[in-house]
Amino acid sequence: MKIVNGENIPNLPWEERPEGCTDVVWRSAKNPIITRDAIKNSNSIFNSAVVPFNGGFAGVFRSDDTTRRQALHVGFSSDGVNWDINDDPIRFLDKDGNVNEFEYGYDPRVCRIEDKYYVTWCNGFKRFPTIGIAHTTDFKNFYQYENAFLPFNRNGVLFPRKINGNFAMLSRPSDRGHTPFGDMFYSESPDMTFWGKHRHVMGPTTNWQSTKIGGGPVPIETDEGWLIIYHGVLTSCNGFVYSAGAAILDLDEPWKVKYRTKPYIIAPRELYETVGDVPNVVFPCTNLCDAQTGRITIYYGAADTVIGMAYTTVDELVKFVKENS
Repeated sequence: MKIVNGENIPNLPWEERPEGCTDVVWRSAKNPIITRDAIKNSNSIFNSAVVPFNGGFAGVFRSDDTTRRQALHVGFSSDGVNWDINDDPIRFLDKDGNVNEFEYGYDPRVCRIEDKYYVTWCNGFKRFPTIGIAHTTDFKNFYQYENAFLPFNRNGVLFPRKINGNFAMLSRPSDRGHTPFGDMFYSESPDMTFWGKHRHVMGPTTNWQSTKIGGGPVPIETDEGWLIIYHGVLTSCNGFVYSAGAAILDLDEPWKVKYRTKPYIIAPRELYETVGDVPNVVFPCTNLCDAQTGRITIYYGAADTVIGMAYTTVDELVKFVKENS
């Protein structure tokens, strides 16, 4: 399997599959790698985004503080496992360098496109959720754009290169509440400000992804197509259950789904995934992929409380998606 336009990550955090494990995705023995109280005054830290940066790693982390305000924090790590996360939230700047008004923000993704790192997140706009966008080059100064869409929207995930000459994003139109529905859509923009050419990608089906679905980490470009990990939700007698699956999208027309997993690839099973502020949640926001080895390290929020790490490879995951579509 060929990875296109990938990045070599020689210090990618990695653990071999445990003996006897046959799962296509396996968990880190160190989980949870980030606990709920890793920064001052945090109630929980979860659903966060990590990228290679300056020989190590940088991340944008969701933290709900002890007032339960949702904010985004910067963190750095030399090995991708042990993190130093800033106590103070990110202060987003406008084009003139002034601090923007910030109501709340959660579930970030970070995507490197050319020489900038773009952050997308669910941004509070007049108390309603939509997709915020900002860029940084140093993870110190973050310059915010206009919101991508009107409320209501969540799970904005950028593609790591332009498609048809435009920036491209997956998103999940939503509502003002805890959205009891949800389909994934594709959109394009010439400038990260004006978004259009909206196309439906896929919606809920049955069982673990029967209620709603939404984008996960940044897509990985392979010669088979765009490899994506996404989350799916079922409604049980005890509430929502969040699991994750994978799909392969067409390279030139990413709204066309070539393959999509019928079974999940990871679901709430361990205690830190089933017990927490929101039980039974596995929510991937990052997949670090080493282009040389094809290894993938996934960071995911667990039970809306802590962060776990899991592993797979491009070859194994693509094979699984195609064989279980």
